[in-house]
Amino acid sequence: MEKVLVIGGSGFLGSHVADKLSDSGFEVSIFDIKPSKWIRDDQEFIEGSILDSQSLHDAIGDKKYVYHFAGIADIGESKISPQKTIELNILGTTNVLNACVEKKVSRFIFASSMYVYSSFGSFYNASKKSSEIIIEAFNQEYGLDFTFLRYGSLYGPRAQDWNGINSFIKQIVNEGKLDYFGSGEEKREYIHVSDAADLSLEILSKDYANKAITITGLQVLNSKELIDMIFEIAGKEPVVRMNKQKNNDHYVKTPYRHSVMHARKLTPKSFVDIGQGILEIIDSLKESSDDES
Repeated sequence: MEKVLVIGGSGFLGSHVADKLSDSGFEVSIFDIKPSKWIRDDQEFIEGSILDSQSLHDAIGDKKYVYHFAGIADIGESKISPQKTIELNILGTTNVLNACVEKKVSRFIFASSMYVYSSFGSFYNASKKSSEIIIEAFNQEYGLDFTFLRYGSLYGPRAQDWNGINSFIKQIVNEGKLDYFGSGEEKREYIHVSDAADLSLEILSKDYANKAITITGLQVLNSKELIDMIFEIAGKEPVVRMNKQKNNDHYVKTPYRHSVMHARKLTPKSFVDIGQGILEIIDSLKESSDDES
């Protein structure tokens, strides 16, 4: 049984990838600074920080693959905490890379972002671009194989409060209205986290070694279309307070700007329809509310 370490496996995407790996027969260990709410009996949890080199060495051990999801993923948080972003997203990633080289890991899989294509995304973007350059240097100097996974707009269960779709749904369901910052024309290629996790395993094929892979969905919506859909599915009349001032931290139509390593694009052959995904989140919110009452 091949062993895999999922760094940041207590989080949104990391926990789903860990579950898919376990379902596929891998021996999965999760390394995170906080315990996973979704840990399974067939998974091992290791508490530690990516800033602690010794903990990383011990956790990686004889693992064949290492997935790296840890660090700051919220653009808003990165904007107000540049030093913390650099420490975790760049220095932390370098610590992981050093440990992977010393432990002779077969492949390092890095959770990057579509924002590496753009000039938006503040220090989050800068940290992902910097990390990709450093990872390529580790490949050139030490022969460490890698795969960049540049994720698009993820949504689904276990998402953070700042996640776009989930935050919309939560306010609409709980308050019957939505405060939106933007024009409503912002376009995104949404992908359900379960579909993204499936594709995150597909890349373990040798065909994807030392490649950059874009992982997005097939359903492209602008913000207004998405918001109208959520209100309709929730059975509520649309009440939107829209601030049309441009949000300079996010791209509007497309992230493609800068020249970085060209990526192959992976989209799911079958996928969770976004309407079904929204309904799933609404149901989970209602179940959570019932449990608290």
